[in-house]
Amino acid sequence: MPTFEWKGKGKNGQDTSGQLVADNKDAAIAALRRQQIVVTAVKEKGKELALPKFGGSVPPQAIAIFTRQFSVMIDAGLPLVQCLEILGSQQDNKSFQRALLQIRQEVESGSTLADAMRKHPKVFNDLYTNMVAAGEAGGILDTILQRLAMYIEKAVKLNSQVKSAMIYPVAVISIAVIVVFVILWKVIPVFASLFEGLGAELPAPTVFVMKLSYFINDFWWLIGGVLFVTWVSLKRYHATYKGKRVIDGTLLKTPVLGMLLRKIAVARFCRTLATLTASGVPILEGLEITARTAGNSIIEDAIMATRKSVEEGKTISEPLGETDVFPSMVVQMIAVGEQTGALDAMLSKIADFYEDEVDTAVAGLMKLLEPVLIAFLGVSIGGIVIAMYMPMFSLISQVG
Repeated sequence: MPTFEWKGKGKNGQDTSGQLVADNKDAAIAALRRQQIVVTAVKEKGKELALPKFGGSVPPQAIAIFTRQFSVMIDAGLPLVQCLEILGSQQDNKSFQRALLQIRQEVESGSTLADAMRKHPKVFNDLYTNMVAAGEAGGILDTILQRLAMYIEKAVKLNSQVKSAMIYPVAVISIAVIVVFVILWKVIPVFASLFEGLGAELPAPTVFVMKLSYFINDFWWLIGGVLFVTWVSLKRYHATYKGKRVIDGTLLKTPVLGMLLRKIAVARFCRTLATLTASGVPILEGLEITARTAGNSIIEDAIMATRKSVEEGKTISEPLGETDVFPSMVVQMIAVGEQTGALDAMLSKIADFYEDEVDTAVAGLMKLLEPVLIAFLGVSIGGIVIAMYMPMFSLISQVG
């Protein structure tokens, strides 16, 4: 088993580090979290200079289709090994195919399906393997796989909605920046040499655009260097414990985007916890898995604080309301679900509601972005064109 070197913060908040033997990186992180250590860095000893691996990722859509087909085969009464053999041989993704065939060999050798899947954490995460383990223990593997397929499909739909909403503004802004850069780099110098040859007095906007063009032509390498250093610095800062929480907290406080991110986090939290609790996964383990899949460190900290309070004997709703992260409506509905013994059903209803809210928020964001993008294009490109034509109007009036 590999040895992992780790750094983190202990119960008292002091920096701590050490070494740990575990099956993989995810198992090492899980073991440290059980010791109430906030992990900031984990790396396998002896692989610090290993080259990055490209490819090999399995898209969620492929896992959702596999899970749906797997549940149908299990429900039809096909042996587990035969199902894995059939599904593994028909996969187009080579990494996924290799993982499934290795899982088939493990199961054929006597391992449980969940334990075999845990050896492939890049394909099957903790949520997936824990639900499969619960399904095997309860003899309802086909039902669990159906729930997993529904969960993954809804998660993929939610992520695709957000990505599709961001493609349009990012594409427009990127094209506008490229066009402005090319104009300032190649077109404006031609106008500048023309104006200098005529000896005309130039208005302030024209002078500003020409100086900006000179700066880009002379210091384009500096601009690229500053952008690269800024991107790398932000990425490294976000990788730290404090930096991740500062950036994630700032995003949640952003006027329009913050509300959308909060709704996405609530929908993801409720959907994940509902799926886990309905499948028989213990609530403490379910909260820990839900925290790791939250996608935002502020939300993750709030869920982990809730888990600690539940471990002390409190309900979920009480500490969840004290975090000031989740809306009061969500907290109250969870409290009702706990009182009536239908927590999973209530969480599913909340998830459905907030997924619809995300749809509405994305549509509203698109309507808001359209005039902002039009104004941005008008000011950037239109301003440059007007600044270059202003001296021409002056020269034409003088000739007239």
